[in-house]
Amino acid sequence: MRTILAQAGKEWAEFHRDRVSVAMAFVLPLASLLMLGYGVRLESKNITLIVEDQDKSFASRTFAERLYATNTLVRGSWKGTVSAEDAMAAGGAKVAIILPPDFSKNLSLGRTAYVQALVDGSDVNTAHVASSVIRGANTFFSRMVESKLPDRSYRVVPKVRIWFNPSCRENLFIVPGVFAIVLWLYPSLLAAVAASREKDQGTVVQVYASGIKPAQFIIGKGLIYVCVGLCEALVIMIFGWLLFGVKPIIEPSAVLLATPIYIMNAVMFGLCLGLRASSQVVAVQAASTAGFFPALLLSGFVYPISNIPFPLSVFSWVVPARYYMEVTRDTFVRGAGWSAIWFDPLILLGFTLLLFIATWLKMRRMQMT
Repeated sequence: MRTILAQAGKEWAEFHRDRVSVAMAFVLPLASLLMLGYGVRLESKNITLIVEDQDKSFASRTFAERLYATNTLVRGSWKGTVSAEDAMAAGGAKVAIILPPDFSKNLSLGRTAYVQALVDGSDVNTAHVASSVIRGANTFFSRMVESKLPDRSYRVVPKVRIWFNPSCRENLFIVPGVFAIVLWLYPSLLAAVAASREKDQGTVVQVYASGIKPAQFIIGKGLIYVCVGLCEALVIMIFGWLLFGVKPIIEPSAVLLATPIYIMNAVMFGLCLGLRASSQVVAVQAASTAGFFPALLLSGFVYPISNIPFPLSVFSWVVPARYYMEVTRDTFVRGAGWSAIWFDPLILLGFTLLLFIATWLKMRRMQMT
């Protein structure tokens, strides 16, 4: 028993001195609880809506306000300088309602008033919810008018069109998101293991003695895993096309530019964690937990980012997978082009530079000690 207690005491001393192990034991489980508990929201809400009111009557304004009163649809970013279709194609809203110039006239004459409803089908669940909400709000509005003017029958018919994904294929929504998850997780894991292996095997001392500069070491080690990540990207995108029918619907220059930057981001993230980990096991666990959960839950992969409550919604701004996912979904589903996603590669490049600086500072500090 004394031997067992002595071994347990030794293990405890090693455990509580290793700050990474302590963090993995207590901080990461708590962070996982917060992300899963507060972040997972399967219901669709805060679906952005824009209304192009060509009638500009009391009836048309009442109909538009009825849509916003559902607490599911919220006002999208649209200044009215372009058509509702163009604003929706540029990502300004998930739903666009177009009220024709004869909307109130048809109602006053007891005719059928048609309303055009455009719904973004790139997120299948959101598209179904938005369509149901529009039909429900329309039914409520029709009954409200009939209750005030019971002498006639009033009928408003929304003509709902699903854009970008008319057949509502879930593969078109899921697979481009999987590209972002896979290309973040595995290159970062490989880089984390490679960096921590230097410490485990003691070869990092030889690196210090060789006189190589920290930046040269980081770039040289990361270059291989960036190339591996690019090969992974090629493989999964080819099989995504062959197995799921997911292929670019516009010229792919955006995804061709963003993919190497995103993979460099993942590799820098893995190297940064690997140099701070005490062992390869810790590096793998840290890269898996710190990389996978945010990429899965805070990137818009499972559900829209608008569903994420505060303050987790703030953390979603620093999740690189979010921005790469916008590029892949635009290239493979939406097709809006550079006008809607030009800033995403720039943000990814900024994250890459910040992670490179953090890795360089850690490497330089290790050389000096």
